[in-house]
Amino acid sequence: MKALNIRFDRNELSGSFGDIGTSLPLIIGIVAVSGINLASVLIMFGIMQIFTGLRYGIPISVQPLKAFAAIIIAQKLTGNVIFAGGLAIGIIMLVFTLTGLVEWFAKYVPRSVVRGIQFGLGLQLGMLAFKNYISVGPVISYIFAGLAFVIALVLIGNRKYPPAIFIMVLGLLYILFFSKVRAISMLVPSIHFPHFTGDFSIADLVKGFFLLALPQIPLSIGNSILATSQVSKDFFPERAVSVKNISFSYSLMNIICPFFGGIPVCHGSGGLAGNYTFGARTAGSVIIYGSVFIVAGLFFSNNFEHLVNLFPLSLLGIILLFESITLMLLLRDVMNSKKDFFIALIVGVLAVNLPFGYAVALVVGMIAWYIPQKLKVKMTVFGFKNN
Repeated sequence: MKALNIRFDRNELSGSFGDIGTSLPLIIGIVAVSGINLASVLIMFGIMQIFTGLRYGIPISVQPLKAFAAIIIAQKLTGNVIFAGGLAIGIIMLVFTLTGLVEWFAKYVPRSVVRGIQFGLGLQLGMLAFKNYISVGPVISYIFAGLAFVIALVLIGNRKYPPAIFIMVLGLLYILFFSKVRAISMLVPSIHFPHFTGDFSIADLVKGFFLLALPQIPLSIGNSILATSQVSKDFFPERAVSVKNISFSYSLMNIICPFFGGIPVCHGSGGLAGNYTFGARTAGSVIIYGSVFIVAGLFFSNNFEHLVNLFPLSLLGIILLFESITLMLLLRDVMNSKKDFFIALIVGVLAVNLPFGYAVALVVGMIAWYIPQKLKVKMTVFGFKNN
């Protein structure tokens, strides 16, 4: 195994903010509706970031499970069901890993389908950025969003002046001059530790399995495992991470977190793409990111939600927007084949627009890929041939 080359510099600091627009609102949303202990959530989330960084050495971050989060927030589920659902998905993914099923998926799911899932996620994140972040807030937030967009556009890829640092400074300026509540008055530290939460029942496990784990599985296979492995090959070919390794760490995190008050988590191609886009090239960014959550949980969990609300959502939206663009641009490597490009587009659109979209898109994409080959017919839908 190669020695980890982990750096802590301005580019890693900038890259550490590359996934904040995805994770932070979901964490706050889950805690707000469920009432689970915020300190435990933040500390365990930070520990999982550092664990992932040390394991892989590249900026693969940890994110809340998106399908889980959507169902939890919509149905206002309680902590025991959340923790039991996390344990259920952890056990399922461990079985997939040990039986080799996840490697079977990697072998037989075509690249065009994986690119389509990434494209769909990029579309979804882009729409989320506009609808929930950039288009909300006072007029002054639009001005700050415009400044952040220009900064990102000009400085993306700049190793001397990485853009996310300047965007976060903009956010601090907004807090100082335009927030109604003085942030400094909320910085009153008080020590908190994770709570042991292993008292969920068999009934909670069954409910968590059917209500939370089953809807999450297709998205996890498609985005968290297959797509993340592919993005690691795209950006870090010399340190690419196999689907088996990603699946194992995914399962391990979700088997551990429920017993210490941590929310269900995954790896994600969007997180890796966002960290890379804003400058990260090693796990230093992920370790910095995780350390911030641990400090916040240990000392500032009482004030954390209020402090987050002071930061302009529009700036998080700009970061999320560029993460989404990076994901969608990965579609370029299937554009030479009309068939692959068409399948990727269909998969992406289905994933975003249908209930259980990622599951439907995965099945439809594989059918569109394999059936014409088996029947030895050309794909002539809309004039596209099987080439």
